[in-house]
Amino acid sequence: MDKPLDKESLAAIAADLGRAMASDHLCNISAVHRLPGREALAQLVDQLLSILFPGVFGDQALHEDELDAFLRDSLASARSALSTHIVKALDYRTSRNGSEAAPAPEAGNGPRALEITDRLLSNLPSIRRVLGEDLLAAYEGDPAAGSVVEVLMSYPFVQTISTHRLAHELYRDGVPLLPRMLSEVAHSRTGSDIHPGAIIGPGFFIDHGTGVVIGETAVIGRGVKLYQGVTLGALSFKKDEDGNPIKGIKRHPNIEDGVTIYAGATVLGGKTTIGRNSVIGGNCWITSSVPPDTVVMSERARSQHK
Repeated sequence: MDKPLDKESLAAIAADLGRAMASDHLCNISAVHRLPGREALAQLVDQLLSILFPGVFGDQALHEDELDAFLRDSLASARSALSTHIVKALDYRTSRNGSEAAPAPEAGNGPRALEITDRLLSNLPSIRRVLGEDLLAAYEGDPAAGSVVEVLMSYPFVQTISTHRLAHELYRDGVPLLPRMLSEVAHSRTGSDIHPGAIIGPGFFIDHGTGVVIGETAVIGRGVKLYQGVTLGALSFKKDEDGNPIKGIKRHPNIEDGVTIYAGATVLGGKTTIGRNSVIGGNCWITSSVPPDTVVMSERARSQHK
């Protein structure tokens, strides 16, 4: 630049940006349908995780005699924050469906948001029990794990699966946007990308975790173990007459109970099922179903083995 920016130059840049935002709406400032920001959702994730695993997530230094009070206060705080965020998401969907005015409080989305919030909070004990099975699977499935406590305190997988199980509850309840925003908090922190729509059974474990991708319509059974870089994805998308991808169809594979999928493997397609207790070797490319109790290895691995 020839000279430093002065106040007039900064004002001109601000005006230019403002005009662009008014035109493309790529911002989050509408009084009618302002969504919670990314940082607000990250704070909510941390709050919920600290309720599930006090002293593991969050910065509280709790003693046992303080636990009940901590949980009561945290649940009340989370109830307020989550219901507020859900109201914003539901109002956003309402406005996108044709209403430009914010709903009146007595006739709006507040009661629905509280109903969804209370259902999630009521399910926290059962979610935690399932997470206990996930942690045990991680300990039993990783020879490097010295204890379940080591898994809990240090493995990024704990945040991945805990956040997913919370986000999935909201997804099942039809909450727009927030489940995906929650899952992306875990994605950004751990490198594992699990869509909140994916159905994942108990005793699930991702070893190492980085680079794992699990699509929206994937269904995963009990006791499944994945390694880093595994993709449970879609084949080419079906499109409508306007060339847009068709939504709401089964696009991702089914993984039955007891399956192990090693690093770098890719399993694609809504009609693809990996049968129970099968093993998919590293770097395999799978686009058709595999029978139960089958070991699949890449051709390169087979030739090297010989």
